[in-house]
Amino acid sequence: MVSKTDDIPASVPNCNVNTVDLVGETPDRKETTKAPHKDPCGHSVDTAVMNGGGTHNLSEESKQDGAGDTDGGEDSNEQEVIVIQDTGFTVKIQAPGTEPFDLQVSPQEMVQEIHQVLMDREDTCHRTCFSLQLDSNVLDNFAELKSIEGLQEGSLLKVVEEPYTVREARIHVRHIRDLLKGLDPSDAYNGVDCNSLSFLSVFTDGDLGDSGKRKKKGSELEQIDCTPPEHILPGSKERPLLPLQPQNKDWKPMQCLKVLTMSGWNPPPGNRKMHGDLMYLYMVTVEERHISITASTRGFYLNQSTTYTFNPKPANPSFLSHSLVELLSQISPAFKKNFTALQKKRVQRHPFERIATPFQVYSWTAPQVDHTMDCVRAEDAYTSRLGYEEHIPGQTRDWNEELQTTRELARKNLPDRLLRERAIFKVHSDFAAAATRGSMAVIDGNVMAINPGEETRMQMFIWNNIFFSLGFDVRDHYRELGGDAAAHAAPTNDLNGVRAYGAVDVEGLYTLGTVVVDYRGYRVTAQSIIPGILEREQEQSVIYGSIDFGKTVVSHGKYLELLEKTSRPLKVQRHNVLNEKDESMELCSSVECKGIIGNDGRHYILDLLRTFPPDLNFLPVEGEELSPESVRQGFPRQHRHRLACLRQELIEAFVEHRYLLFMKMAALQLMQQKANKESKLATLTENSIPGAAVPALPSTETPDASAESSETSTETLTDANSDTVQTETTSTTDAPQPAATEATTTEAAPKTEPMTETDSSATTTTNASQATPIEDNVVPTVTTNGPLVPFATAIQNGECESPLEDPKSREVVLNACKAVGSISNTSFDIRFNPDIFSPGVRFPEDSADDIQKQKQLLKDAGAFMVSCQIPSLVKDCLDHSALPMDGATLTEALHQRGINVRYLGNVLAFVDQTPAKAQLEHFYRIGISELITRCAKHIFKTYLQTMYSVSQGVELSALSAAVSHFLNCFLSSFDAVAHLPADELVSRRKNRKRRNRVPGGGDNTAWACLTPSELWKNIVSEAQSYYHFTLHCENADQVVEKYGLQKITLLREISIKAGIQILIKEYNFDSRHKPAFTEEDILNIFPVVKHVNPKASDAFHFFQSGQAKVQQGYLKEGCELINEALNLFNNVYGAMHVEICACLRLLARLNYIMGDHHEALSNQQKAVLMSERVLGVEHPNTIQEYMHLALYCFANGQLSTALKLLYRARYLMLMVCGEDHPEMALLDSNIGLVLHGVMEYDLSLRFLENALAINSKYHGPRSLKVALSHHLVARVYESKAEFRSALQQEKEGYTIYKNQVGEAHEKTKESSEYLKYLTQQAVALQRTMNEIYKNGSNASIMPLKFTAPSMASVLEQLNIINGIIFIPLSQKDLENLKAEVQRRQQLQESGKSVEDLTVDGPLELEDKIPMDVNVD
Repeated sequence: MVSKTDDIPASVPNCNVNTVDLVGETPDRKETTKAPHKDPCGHSVDTAVMNGGGTHNLSEESKQDGAGDTDGGEDSNEQEVIVIQDTGFTVKIQAPGTEPFDLQVSPQEMVQEIHQVLMDREDTCHRTCFSLQLDSNVLDNFAELKSIEGLQEGSLLKVVEEPYTVREARIHVRHIRDLLKGLDPSDAYNGVDCNSLSFLSVFTDGDLGDSGKRKKKGSELEQIDCTPPEHILPGSKERPLLPLQPQNKDWKPMQCLKVLTMSGWNPPPGNRKMHGDLMYLYMVTVEERHISITASTRGFYLNQSTTYTFNPKPANPSFLSHSLVELLSQISPAFKKNFTALQKKRVQRHPFERIATPFQVYSWTAPQVDHTMDCVRAEDAYTSRLGYEEHIPGQTRDWNEELQTTRELARKNLPDRLLRERAIFKVHSDFAAAATRGSMAVIDGNVMAINPGEETRMQMFIWNNIFFSLGFDVRDHYRELGGDAAAHAAPTNDLNGVRAYGAVDVEGLYTLGTVVVDYRGYRVTAQSIIPGILEREQEQSVIYGSIDFGKTVVSHGKYLELLEKTSRPLKVQRHNVLNEKDESMELCSSVECKGIIGNDGRHYILDLLRTFPPDLNFLPVEGEELSPESVRQGFPRQHRHRLACLRQELIEAFVEHRYLLFMKMAALQLMQQKANKESKLATLTENSIPGAAVPALPSTETPDASAESSETSTETLTDANSDTVQTETTSTTDAPQPAATEATTTEAAPKTEPMTETDSSATTTTNASQATPIEDNVVPTVTTNGPLVPFATAIQNGECESPLEDPKSREVVLNACKAVGSISNTSFDIRFNPDIFSPGVRFPEDSADDIQKQKQLLKDAGAFMVSCQIPSLVKDCLDHSALPMDGATLTEALHQRGINVRYLGNVLAFVDQTPAKAQLEHFYRIGISELITRCAKHIFKTYLQTMYSVSQGVELSALSAAVSHFLNCFLSSFDAVAHLPADELVSRRKNRKRRNRVPGGGDNTAWACLTPSELWKNIVSEAQSYYHFTLHCENADQVVEKYGLQKITLLREISIKAGIQILIKEYNFDSRHKPAFTEEDILNIFPVVKHVNPKASDAFHFFQSGQAKVQQGYLKEGCELINEALNLFNNVYGAMHVEICACLRLLARLNYIMGDHHEALSNQQKAVLMSERVLGVEHPNTIQEYMHLALYCFANGQLSTALKLLYRARYLMLMVCGEDHPEMALLDSNIGLVLHGVMEYDLSLRFLENALAINSKYHGPRSLKVALSHHLVARVYESKAEFRSALQQEKEGYTIYKNQVGEAHEKTKESSEYLKYLTQQAVALQRTMNEIYKNGSNASIMPLKFTAPSMASVLEQLNIINGIIFIPLSQKDLENLKAEVQRRQQLQESGKSVEDLTVDGPLELEDKIPMDVNVD
């Protein structure tokens, strides 16, 4: 039976949620805070990119502000919990012509979902037009199963064939066509209908679950062929492209029909409609029989028409059948045979290979796919289906209404929120697909402009209820801001604004659906349409903000009220500006932000391009001096446009950094005051916990003093800040990092000690990267991306009176507020005025002081970027907590720390001056490659624009020639002279070569004048002017040599960025005689799409809580929470999503650690498939997933599969970033160990020695990783009986251990023992050799121990290098440990010191308890 949940498309609601009681979770959240930090910057090693992950806390802002005490918060939580019972049951299904079968269903499902399952099952897939009946009653498609009377365990549902309508007949034909194309990858290569590629099954020979059982026999090692292809071996310079997309043998086309198309006799004439004819089809069978088929209300039958004569009468026999498949099976034996085989293969594929992804993924390479005749595709292209979705026949969708209605859905409890988030996500992914299709139609010249009289660049379009505009400066709107460059940057800034406001999610405030598409050199912005906006002038519509960048300004009370709710989370300051009449207008956003009330009565905001404040480092202003840190780095610099803004992540990190400073200053001043009064400070600091990032201060006061201190100044400090310390999730490589997901509640603390409230919470250190709403009675301390300063503060302990009573305390807070630039004098509250330095905006005179403060704040933020964030990124790369592998992951790493890509030149210059530059070589190389390909992309954009204009489609015939010429100039060693393509239509045309370039010359062949030296000159000057970075190179070969880049990597980066799809074949870049690319090699140009990614907030909370549990060692509880998160993610996102991928990876790791290797394999297989489908087959994340899967395969005894997977990962990595990368050391260690396990010693050595070299380079020769590498190499030498080499390697390792961890350490002792053993073996071998020399053939030879390594020992080493260590513990130790943990918790809750705790009794080593750690 097909697993039902796997096969249901993402769009089908599937609400089987069984949530864990949320209230029971609050203690866990207290514990999450104890998770240790990996490094002082708060970036952990194991986190994944969850953009905006923190923002979901904001919706609960009102609740937290209102709840004066924690109990209130608890109650509100309890009301939210509605546990849905999920008790599945089984029904019997009886379909015509098949045996009844059982189907497991859930009460929450809809009848429609059973339809979907039947349309996917092998034996019922050919039916589409049927109803399900229970006791002769037809079931409603949209009814939930639990609402159907009489439906229970064992009920029989009958599948009853229904009469066709024209719509049903079309759906049937479309479905049959989809079944015939079931294995055809052409849709994935062409980037259509959310299909994408996956190659895992090529390497695992089908499904791992089954093959695992089959291959258990194959543990006879000699059967395994371990030799890797030549290009994968260490040191190989060959980088072939063909293995990127290996040919899947299942994709060999099994032809069932030659032609299936609509007949030219359509539609049926009136008299035939009266006979029930719906439409006519024309087919050619494999046996070359030409047939005409009538689709009628009763089904399908043969008629007597031919190509030229119309005779709709039924043929004899007519073979009337309800399904087209049944009809064809009677006519064509080849169809019957091949269709059956095809469906068998189709259902054997893993569901994740077939399900559509939520957003389209494009492939930059593809083979030459045969173009087949396809009536459905042709109909879709030419009937301009406009997004007529199947369920809304004949209507275009009202996107705006759908987007806004989903936002208005209830969100009081978990089921409501799941329903709402699922609806929001579904509409967003549909809208992104429709907007992309529309943008392409606009650029392809398929859509009529709404202002056709204007010049092309100024035209606007409406298609399928979406408004499209081009990224040009229309009517000099952006003249003062940088013209076209500003017009090009504005849409992405606007999209970031939409994303930010959408994440805050304030009820009653609406944003437009926005998608930005770059296609064929043009930028198109697609937006949903505000009802009524097209019927009136903009001046009449705008009731808030300005339409002319601040010359005329209007304000509106309701908008101020709504935007005020967003000002805290977005750090936007409420401020006044002057309008044209010099009247003061109050705003709570930038002036460009416009408020329009639509005809639907909703309050919309649009033009959010200045949501975040300007970046002064790239905005020179006369008379303004930047801070010394910025000036030292050469700022301010002139940028292309004046819309350079700071990123939201930077604002968050900066505010957090300031909060630390604020707490530190206030604490120091209060302590000085205290020291003057009493000398108690000494006792405080002595008793604090050593080693904690923020020492908790035990209560050592007299009763009077503690009574006095119970009213503290903490409330003032945090009250106003209850939202300001929220940041987005910043992360590096794995799943989102756990941290406190809610403020700690202090219910359990004894009420008799007024101290404990603040005490127990004082230990809360939250990850800087995590959103942390702070409840009113808690003062957290937040680590930042800046330098971490541990401080013991009197504030936490509540040691001074309420500031209202104590003027000195009030003064302290005031001083601290002033020093950090807080807008309030009584509390910490930093917000930015986004209108500072906007041209045309004037401020009232009475706010001059405030404006000055704001200017200073912006200068400080700019300085924070260069003095904290950039060094922090480089430090993270040095200690390998950030490991970018390609341009996309590098950009991600920059963005997480709030660094814009325009700082890339600065980042590279900083690396260049770092003393440890050699250990950052990989990072530097990826940075240079990113910088070059981005410059090339900028040039490519203008290159395409000079080629043709949008509407006339001029010279599109030469597009592939132009793109191939550009790539030749960029990468080929051949001094490319463009060969204009011979015109296919006019043979007389002369092949003109023009060398002198006439920009945009009359004939559109200006592109042909580009030469490699000219292109590289342009790239060098673009790098200088845009990134302020000096490149030293004149052509591709010099770049490769000087910076150690690979041409294949540059090709991949430029193709992905520019949306170019090339033919997959081996390209010879280095030939001096002919160009690498011809026009036949350019297959397509794809759109590059940016859109909003709605989040599943509840699932994310569960995920974080689960991770936190795992980090504390509660694996089982963690596993349950992660499973719950997976359930919720599936509910919101459907089956395919990048966050589900992270969830599956973590689950697999937990399964593995807990000993369930088979389950680990199954989950990791899903993670790999999903990563390939959602991120791309060679995305760095996919490479990591392959490595994890190989480990679990090895643990399951599937050695050859494990090797194939590791070889695939190595090939992909060579392709993406080359051999010289720290991650390659881990990969090669894995390969070396597996090869060692299968006794391929020479091969194993090649990989392990390469890993050793890379580890020494990037971790330094004294690193523990290097010691481990030495040990692994020594083991292989030992197996080869080369004891001298083994000794030499192990000695190196021993020396490192001795120096790093001391002689008493277990590792050093192990190494020492192994050295002794090797020495004995070496001596024994020498004796034997001497014996042979002395006595010749009569020698009595002692048998030597040549040990093949046991699988268990290889697996143990694999676990260690992959960061999994099993610590042996006996049952008694486990009980001791549990008791100990409970004791510590109780002590911590009562606020006592945890210093003097010891474990009772010695440890007995019997059992094993696993831990997930990172080595080194």
